Amino acid sequence: MTFCLGIKTKQGLVGLSDTRITSGNETTSSKKVFTVNREKHSFFIMTSGLRSVRDKAITYFSEVIEQQDESFTKLYHAVNEFGNQVKIVAKEDKEFLEEAGLSFNLFSIIGGQLEHDHEPKLYLLYPQGNWIEIRKGTPFVIIGNTGFGNPVLKRSFHYEDSLDYALKCAFLAFDATRISANDVDFPIDTVVLKNDEYFTKEKRFQQSELEHISTFWNNRLKSAIAELPADILSQAIPGAEKFVQ
Repeated sequence: MTFCLGIKTKQGLVGLSDTRITSGNETTSSKKVFTVNREKHSFFIMTSGLRSVRDKAITYFSEVIEQQDESFTKLYHAVNEFGNQVKIVAKEDKEFLEEAGLSFNLFSIIGGQLEHDHEPKLYLLYPQGNWIEIRKGTPFVIIGNTGFGNPVLKRSFHYEDSLDYALKCAFLAFDATRISANDVDFPIDTVVLKNDEYFTKEKRFQQSELEHISTFWNNRLKSAIAELPADILSQAIPGAEKFVQ
């Protein structure tokens, strides 16, 4: 399993992924983000699924970028081409993977801005090669382990929020997942792309650098629970009714 998150804001895009790779009883760390920064061409791809499928599709796509990058003027052109490479890998490997009991399940988050995009775009690409665009109505998407980070984002994040705020929300969504699932962990990779800057900044963080944020958040949550105006709930505790005004 994995955790990859893409967020769209009015100021640009934020992405975050973990690096935990689980294979049987073995765990390792590996990068799950691929970035392209060229003149007025900047985008990133984050993936969840079989590592062999991901590496093969990215390798094929990298060759296409080297040969045809100038022909992509909008991000969806690049998304379509990456989808084509995923389809090629499916034709080559899907049957053999399924015979071995493995699913062809490469999901991808692709975000960026090319010269004819009026703003950064964010897409979710499915294993079949089709895609949907992530818009401001529902301005984030998670692939991999989705269950624990979604509540954090749904409660706290809105499209109008700043990139700084979005990045904080992204980390808290990851942290909630890391605490709840043993197949998601540090280090994490972040990507941030501001509107019309055409450069995706990538940064890796170790647990030691961010552990104080987790501690701060845990303490604030405990304090908030203790301070909840929820005296009425005491009626559910035997013998507590007399203390409720």
